[in-house]
Amino acid sequence: MATSAVVARLAGEASRPKVLASANGLSSSRSRVAVKRRWRGRGVRCCAAGSSGGGAGAGAVVPGEEFVGFFREAWPYIRGHRGSTFVVVMSSEVVSGPHFDRVLQDISLLHGLGIKFILVPGTHVQIDKLLSERGKKAKYVGQYRITDKDSRDAAMDAAGRIRLTIEAKLSPGPPMLNLRRHGVIGRWHGLVDNIASGNFLGAKRRGVVNGIDYGFTGEVTKIDVSRIRERLDSDSIVVVSNMGYSSSGEVLNCNTYEVATACALAMEADKLICIVDGQIFDEHGRVIHYMSIEEADLLIRKRAKQSDIAASYVKVVDEEGINSLHKGDNGSSLSAKAHINGYAASFQSGLGFNNGNSVYSGEQGFAIGGEERLSGSNAASFQNGLGFNNGNGFYSGEQGFAIGGEERLSRSNGYISELAAAAYVCHGGVQRVHVIDGSVDGSLLLELFTRDGSGTMIARDVYEGTRMAIAEDLPGIRKIIRPLEDSGVLVRRTDAELLEALESFYVVERDGSIIACAALFPFPEEKSGEVAAIAVSEECRGRGQGDKLLDYVEKVALSLGLEKLFLLTTRTADWFVRRGFSECSIESIPEQRRKRINLSRGSKYYIKQLQPKPAGVNANNFVIR
Repeated sequence: MATSAVVARLAGEASRPKVLASANGLSSSRSRVAVKRRWRGRGVRCCAAGSSGGGAGAGAVVPGEEFVGFFREAWPYIRGHRGSTFVVVMSSEVVSGPHFDRVLQDISLLHGLGIKFILVPGTHVQIDKLLSERGKKAKYVGQYRITDKDSRDAAMDAAGRIRLTIEAKLSPGPPMLNLRRHGVIGRWHGLVDNIASGNFLGAKRRGVVNGIDYGFTGEVTKIDVSRIRERLDSDSIVVVSNMGYSSSGEVLNCNTYEVATACALAMEADKLICIVDGQIFDEHGRVIHYMSIEEADLLIRKRAKQSDIAASYVKVVDEEGINSLHKGDNGSSLSAKAHINGYAASFQSGLGFNNGNSVYSGEQGFAIGGEERLSGSNAASFQNGLGFNNGNGFYSGEQGFAIGGEERLSRSNGYISELAAAAYVCHGGVQRVHVIDGSVDGSLLLELFTRDGSGTMIARDVYEGTRMAIAEDLPGIRKIIRPLEDSGVLVRRTDAELLEALESFYVVERDGSIIACAALFPFPEEKSGEVAAIAVSEECRGRGQGDKLLDYVEKVALSLGLEKLFLLTTRTADWFVRRGFSECSIESIPEQRRKRINLSRGSKYYIKQLQPKPAGVNANNFVIR
């Protein structure tokens, strides 16, 4: 995956395959066709029973089978996401496009399944359109709009219209027609989505930066966490406008992504979801389904010479020190917090990042936008760190320039800006960020309820602390597996045998201690591998470490070209069955391994077929979405 990340290309670049190319990035109609074809074979289609393509005969789909299969696949995700808080930022292109109604319909569906939503809609397309209709021209410097009185009036009009549209589209609730067969429907009439909006966003004027007066452009100062949480707890969908309110009573136009990232950090959201008008591709034009924070960070750094937003991200991460990739003395990643100057840092609404000694940075979010985001141009003088100040309440080093015309409609830097925002909030503590294509019908459902998703997920903790074992890990591995050997769960191994097999072991390290281990012994000729010695320290059991390690082993197996995994067990069959293994005969085990089986143990044999790698993913398809 690291290799893919280094050379990954983002949607909108000229060198993309012709089938996906368009003047403005991803072609919506073509992308929908591609995604539908990709998912057709997986049975993930919410259609009426019997309506699938193809005639009768061999391979014909039994009526309802696809729906049942999809529902069963989605079941663990439905339960897992219930009660979670998602911040959803919808790009202005999506909000103004033909697919917005479908996106809102899916959000309503998900809200009915128990997910809490904070929606942050983009407005720049609508603002620019209103300005054009009034004979005015939009002005940007860097990622910020210069908001004069005319621009603020247009921004207020656009934000108001979008909020009313969202309220109107979400108010009806689910369709009633198909509920009639379930009896009296009077009690169903109350199934409508409650929408809450208000002055949740505190802001201050950006002011004059490097001699440029930004007028009524605002910067986030505080998110009203308690009032938003109160609305969420009352089962409302919260809409947070990008129009902020200053302490002097002014209405200020804030950057949408600065608002969204600030909300995600302040609310300690489970996910930030960026719904845009395209997708992130690798060098072969395939969707990248997963990036670790390390891979995303590497890709952004490689783009720093091409994109000022990428350069500003690097500046913020390195100079401000908001970097979750810093390592402790033992080499393991620190916990899921940001780090400033080597100290574990937490985010607090209204104060920003704490550097570990009660001093806060004051920065509330990560702003992307303006002419570079619209055009992807290489604004050479952009230096201020994308909205991050220097700790004394003022922004330093801001330099930018205004561009306009057709250039602002291109995506020569693709979605590097969204990727930078994603990496930023991951550094700040948000565990998952998803970038999905809102022009693909059902992409939000596919991303959340299927194993591989439909967009790109950036995550900070999927395999945190997991690595290949080294000789120094031997005492830690021995400590974990000895109790299981004593109880007969694992085959007893001498230290010499462990040391000989150490290159096949993988461990999870936390704070310098080994807390879990597993081994993978490949049999390349049979395209299979043996999973062995999965063990978790007693104090860490029940926290998903075993699942994480098994996922990692499966990822490694796929990267080696293996198609199936097998194991021998006497006491833990139920655990593996729940994770996709099924009992098999000894003949299913590679002959080379059969010769070494101790038949006196009476072990049972289990096997699992590994699902093929999804397009654009380098064996990273075993992640929690």
